[in-house]
Amino acid sequence: MTSNAPHQDTLDLAADLRAALGSLVRTLRDNDDLPPNQAAVLGLLVRDERSYTVAELADRRRVRHQSMARTVALMSEAGLVAQQPHPTDGRKQLIAATEAGRFALLEQRARREHHIATAIESRLSTAEREHLRASVELLQRLS
Repeated sequence: MTSNAPHQDTLDLAADLRAALGSLVRTLRDNDDLPPNQAAVLGLLVRDERSYTVAELADRRRVRHQSMARTVALMSEAGLVAQQPHPTDGRKQLIAATEAGRFALLEQRARREHHIATAIESRLSTAEREHLRASVELLQRLS
């Protein structure tokens, strides 16, 4: 009888990877101006270069409609997103990133990249940097 379960050493590697990535993400979030839910919504709007309804955003982010409506309201108040009437359904609003929202997201990303680059330069040798570069390609293949 063969098992499809990963080997224990692979499970251990997966646990170590999850913990290391989690620690890195938490460290990066410590300096963020945007709350994670708002950054995620802006990331979606900017990446897809389109507008979404609140229901579509909630579905894409896998949160309740009420939660997304509150997030969008806060973002709208902060000038990060703009709402406009849906062209075919007057009951709905389309949500799009504003220039201020796009700038806030890109600034946050730039700060994170700067933090990572500084850590790479100050903590890793040239050889370790090459290992890290190869590891990035492997991580991309895993996702």
